[in-house]
Amino acid sequence: MSEDRRTEGQSDLSPWDMASGAFIAWRQGDAGAVDELVAAMTPVLWHVVRAYGLDREAAEDVVQATWLGFVRLHRTIEDPQAVASWLITSARRGAAAHSRTARRATPVQDETLHAALPDAESAEALAVLDDEASRLWGAVASVDERCRKLLRVVAFMDRPDYQSLSQELDMPVGSIGPTRARCLAKVRTALSRGGER
Repeated sequence: MSEDRRTEGQSDLSPWDMASGAFIAWRQGDAGAVDELVAAMTPVLWHVVRAYGLDREAAEDVVQATWLGFVRLHRTIEDPQAVASWLITSARRGAAAHSRTARRATPVQDETLHAALPDAESAEALAVLDDEASRLWGAVASVDERCRKLLRVVAFMDRPDYQSLSQELDMPVGSIGPTRARCLAKVRTALSRGGER
């Protein structure tokens, strides 16, 4: 290493030597030493994992899992000189396992997938239906109370009982049909005015 780089605070030590030194210091109680260990070994682990052809997200996951495994199992490492080898081996195993899993997942054509999934309205179709329902009920809300009551009953019953409807709305049975027609015309007018805005 050149004199210029050493004067900038760079060490002459290899990542393996820095890793074992930081590991020893961490075991002796220096909590900041683990940051030095991570700084020394993460670039090495990154290159090891990426060599398996993993994309950025998968490589990040494997490197993170390697560090989590190290924190859980660091007491099993007896020789501080072996810490770098332990990390690299763990990263290789994680990357290989991820590669095997990724190869097992085969992409499926949309047509095949569509046949296996239940039929469902698209988000666009649902948005259109919600908008239509909102505009319709807004138009119903704009007519008088008597029309609203009549239209609500008619909208939710296949064959409304005109006799009970007549008593509830205080309206002769013979005028329910014509009143309904006038109320629907008012709603149509309200809808057409709403569309001109």
